[in-house]
Amino acid sequence: MLAIATKGFLLSVSLCLDIGIVNAALINTGLRKGLRPALMMGLGSCFGDLFYALLSLLGMSLLFSFTPVRWVMWLGGGSVLLWLTWKMARSAWQEFHHPSTAAGKPADKAGDDGQRRSTAAEFWRGLLMALASPSSLLWFAAVGGSIIAQSTDGSSLAASVFLGGFFLGGLAWSSFLAWLASHGQKLVGHRLLLYCNAASAALFAYLALGVIVHGYQTLL
Repeated sequence: MLAIATKGFLLSVSLCLDIGIVNAALINTGLRKGLRPALMMGLGSCFGDLFYALLSLLGMSLLFSFTPVRWVMWLGGGSVLLWLTWKMARSAWQEFHHPSTAAGKPADKAGDDGQRRSTAAEFWRGLLMALASPSSLLWFAAVGGSIIAQSTDGSSLAASVFLGGFFLGGLAWSSFLAWLASHGQKLVGHRLLLYCNAASAALFAYLALGVIVHGYQTLL
């Protein structure tokens, strides 16, 4: 069982190493809001990846054989990426002209309440982004799905152990990335946030272009 859990852990880390929308958003959140919101976003994304891993065990490849599903993923994923491109580009523009100066200010009670609401919202944001991530979808459909389906002996116990290792792998990666991003803000300051916003916008635009072109070539 340890070997099955380890395989799930390593497979999850291989998925996380792909520079996609979740990693970019997690870094941006860590820089902009700090460690706790980034950790919550990472936790939400872990549950999103776990959902697809579960589908893979149930035969996710069959789902992607249906043309309507591929249309939804094409239009939905492309739209989300275009929206994120605009959002990150706008944030970079605002940060360039009005650098953040809020770091280090004491928070009042109203600010604490708003921070708690924002932290809770980051969990759902991470979950939805993981579910809508085109790179994750392609990974599960083309690579991860077949590997996951062959990683257990079909028993409920083996599947649970594998999914547990898979979840822990994603949690370890997202926690490390959140810590790195939040400390980067303290060490470098608002300029790192500016660069991250700009890089995120460029990455989202690149991914959106890839999704749109791939969908056009395969569906039209």
